[in-house]
Amino acid sequence: PGSLAGLLAECGSLQSEEEEEEEEEAEPGPAAAAAAEQRREERLRRFRELHMKRYEACKLNSQEVVEEDKRLKLPPNWEAKKARLEWELQVQEKKKECAARGEDYERVKLLEISAEDAERWERKKKKKNPDLGFSDYAAAQLRQYQRLTRQIKPDLEQYEKLKEQYGEALYPTSDSLLHGTHVPSKDGVDRMVADLEKQIEKREKYSRRRPYNDDADIDYINERNAKFNQKAERFYGKYTAEIKQNLERGTAV
Repeated sequence: PGSLAGLLAECGSLQSEEEEEEEEEAEPGPAAAAAAEQRREERLRRFRELHMKRYEACKLNSQEVVEEDKRLKLPPNWEAKKARLEWELQVQEKKKECAARGEDYERVKLLEISAEDAERWERKKKKKNPDLGFSDYAAAQLRQYQRLTRQIKPDLEQYEKLKEQYGEALYPTSDSLLHGTHVPSKDGVDRMVADLEKQIEKREKYSRRRPYNDDADIDYINERNAKFNQKAERFYGKYTAEIKQNLERGTAV
C-alpha cells in the first residue's frame, strides 16, 4: 500500500509538471524551449522508473500469491513436521561430526544439555505411569505400595519436633527395638481408616466379565442363540414367565 501511494503521488507530480510545461511552451524564446526539453527528458526518465517499479510490484505480488496458495494447500501440521525434519538433519550432521572426531555423540549431547532442561525431562518421565497390566501378585502389590506412598503428605513440623525430641534415636538401626515404641497419632489413624474405606469402596465396584454360568439352564444351541434369548428374556420375560413354567412342569394347556 505504501509503494502504491508513492506511485500515485509521483504520477500526480508528473501531471502537474506537464501542465506547467505546456504553459511555458506557449511563451516564445529559446531559453524556455531548452528548459521545456530538459523537463520533458526528466519526465520521461521518471516515467520509465515508475514503469519498472510497477513491473517489479506486479512480479512480487504474483510470487506472493503463488506462495500463499502453496501454504494453504499444505497440511495443518506441516510446520511441526518441517521443524522435526530439520532437527533430524541437524542430529545426523552432529553424529557425523562426532564420528569424524572420534567422540561419543550421546556424551556430547549430554554435555550440551542444561541443568534446567534435564530437570524438566526428568519430571516428565516421572509423570508417566504406564499400566502394564497384571503380571503377578508381587508386581500388583508393588504398584499398590507405590500408589499409596505417592499419596502420603508428610508433616514436616511434626517431623522436626520428633527429631528434636529423640535425636539420633529417631533413626533406628539393626540394634534398635521398635516394637511397642511408636504410638500413632489420632490424625494418622483416621487417615489410615479413610484410606482403607476408600479401597473397600473401590474394590466393590470391580466386576469381572463372566462368559457363562455353569449352574444356569442351557436353553441355547450356540452363542448367537444365547444372546438372542437374553434379549428376549430382558424385554418379554415378565410376560412369558408363567407360560415358561407351565411348559417346564408339563401343565401347559
